[in-house]
Amino acid sequence: MHKGRLIVLEGTDGSGKETQTRLLCEALEKEGCKLQQLSFPCYGMPAAVPLEMYLRGDFGKHPSDVGPYAASMFYATDRFASYKTGWGKFYEEGGLVISDRYTTSNAIHQGCKLPDGERRVFLDWLYDFEYRKIGLPAPDLVIYLDVPTEISVKIAAERAGKAGVQHDIHETDVGYQAKCRMAALDTATHSGWRIIRCANAGKLRSIEDIHQEVLSTVQRMWWIDPSRCLW
Repeated sequence: MHKGRLIVLEGTDGSGKETQTRLLCEALEKEGCKLQQLSFPCYGMPAAVPLEMYLRGDFGKHPSDVGPYAASMFYATDRFASYKTGWGKFYEEGGLVISDRYTTSNAIHQGCKLPDGERRVFLDWLYDFEYRKIGLPAPDLVIYLDVPTEISVKIAAERAGKAGVQHDIHETDVGYQAKCRMAALDTATHSGWRIIRCANAGKLRSIEDIHQEVLSTVQRMWWIDPSRCLW
């Protein structure tokens, strides 16, 4: 029995990952795909305590107060626990898993803390640690939703205001968000991710328009039959 497939939707804060992940799952399920939807981090779970402390600012009020290697360990622990206690069996038995964020988020949010020359070394370490050393599955497809920082920051702020939640230390640092986007585009190119431009002429494209491009990108993969979605 072959192992499953893993699709990841990635992007900076406010890029619409959650919405596009949900729409993609709904579309594939309508085509007959049996799948499992994930979202990281797994807030509220025991393994997420260190990363929640980090995001809350317990280790420092700025993202740079915790180095990329240490912060990456917090998130890796969360993913490992999720895999072992949740979706791992489904994946190992050949299931399709679609995730809002994954190891790829460390590549963006922690990689941006490093200068260009050091970022590639970090990425090599990150992928080796998570995909080889601790045995998490590597994604078969990563879709990066690219949104200009000025738009994504505004969206994230409006979303937090409606939900009545407090920003974490990543979301409150606009300079950090801008660095994240630049690092993300570099990492996406280096790592072979599919980039979807979510804005046109300074305006965000419609949710449905972006969804159709995401769905088309997934359906072009050789291991998904767009007519029957055989698995």
